[in-house]
Amino acid sequence: MTAEQRLADRRERLMTAAYTLYAKPGFTSTTIERLCSEARISNRAFYECFGGREELLQALHERCVEESLAVVAKALQEAPDTLDGRVKAGIRAYIEFATADWRRARIMHVEVRRSGDVLTLSRQRAVEAFARLIQDAAEDFPKTSALNRRLLALGVIGALQELLIEWLLSDDRPDIEELVAVAVHIFTRGLGPA
Repeated sequence: MTAEQRLADRRERLMTAAYTLYAKPGFTSTTIERLCSEARISNRAFYECFGGREELLQALHERCVEESLAVVAKALQEAPDTLDGRVKAGIRAYIEFATADWRRARIMHVEVRRSGDVLTLSRQRAVEAFARLIQDAAEDFPKTSALNRRLLALGVIGALQELLIEWLLSDDRPDIEELVAVAVHIFTRGLGPA
């Protein structure tokens, strides 16, 4: 392997290790030494890839967000050309993608909050990207509510995040179909008549 390929391989091994360790035991409990041990690299090699644990967490969060946005955008593109069809397709795609791997859901919805200021900007960019996606999906349809669609989008994103946190942390996890149904109800009411 070339030096560039070795660096990319180490970086990917660290991302894989962080994907599991940052999800459990969590970002604040995961040391660089533990990440390096899991990735089978030296501490020195870690700093060739990332400036610190925070930078690794940000890279991992941004990857999860990008993958989620791509999945939801594809679902919206393939959805029936109705507001209801787009809402259902987008929500189902996001919830199924997020819950397909609890580590992804945990990093995006729990560790993002527990990391303190580390992911504040990254989290805000993600929320803004999802809000734009929602607004764009609703743009083709008549505005039936006098309320600001951007603020509605932000509100329903917050509701969806709380539903996923409940799914992650509850001893008696709600069924995925139930999550989808509740989220669709909230989105439909939020984007519908005031």
